[in-house]
Amino acid sequence: MFLAEEAAKATSTFSGFDIFVILFTVVIAIGLIRLLGAKKKNPFAIGFGLVSLAVFVTLSAVMVMGWMGKL
Repeated sequence: MFLAEEAAKATSTFSGFDIFVILFTVVIAIGLIRLLGAKKKNPFAIGFGLVSLAVFVTLSAVMVMGWMGKL
């Protein structure tokens, strides 16, 4: 029983999906910067981009904290 607990603690929290989360965060940030720099602004797209970026930045921060063992 103790060996199983130690094996569970030693497993990595990194998964292949984590790279996609970081890539999506960067793509959303680039898109939001382009939207803010456009001459004709679309307020709905800017708001949606802000909310999406906030969600993905939070998700990325929690994910990295999980990698570091801070959670």
